[in-house]
Amino acid sequence: MIESMKPRQAKLERKTNETKISAEIILDQKAKRSIDTGIGFFDHMLDHLSKHSGISLSVKAKGDLDVDYHHTVEDVGIVLGELLQQALGDNRGIARYGSVSVPMEETLADCAIDLCGRGNLVYNVPVTQPKVGEFDSELGHDFFQAISRSGKFCLHLNIRYGQNQHHILEALFKAFAQALKQAISLTGSDTIPSTKGIL
Repeated sequence: MIESMKPRQAKLERKTNETKISAEIILDQKAKRSIDTGIGFFDHMLDHLSKHSGISLSVKAKGDLDVDYHHTVEDVGIVLGELLQQALGDNRGIARYGSVSVPMEETLADCAIDLCGRGNLVYNVPVTQPKVGEFDSELGHDFFQAISRSGKFCLHLNIRYGQNQHHILEALFKAFAQALKQAISLTGSDTIPSTKGIL
């Protein structure tokens, strides 16, 4: 870490009529994970996100799961995007870009990230099954849309091929984690990686 840089970490609480979320991330620390959203499969995916990005992640969410899982998944995405922005600050010294392909069994997932200050999602992902357990498969899109918008970064997710919906979603989260790990890594420079001088 560049000596003059503050620790890259952030903490946030968000409360609405639908969800109550408290979360914390630390970018430059061996990944520690404490995740409880009340949604087993989603917890499993966030666990992968933390493990494979190297980001320490604490998430406690209580949502209206009696309605469905959408509000909780989307709001966690919003919170994590905001935390990432706060922890990165002005993005000084980061690599900015990350790109990776991750295989999982019969599935191959591609992810590319640009921490550019503009939120955008391209999501070319088949839905081969409507649910994984009780988790609606379409919620993968909702999570990545929320985190990329609130985190203000450009995110491209593509499945080249795959059949099993669990494998498809898990490969996406792992690919996202690995690409994010590259993008947030420190290059040793103290400059902002843009000709504009700002991201």
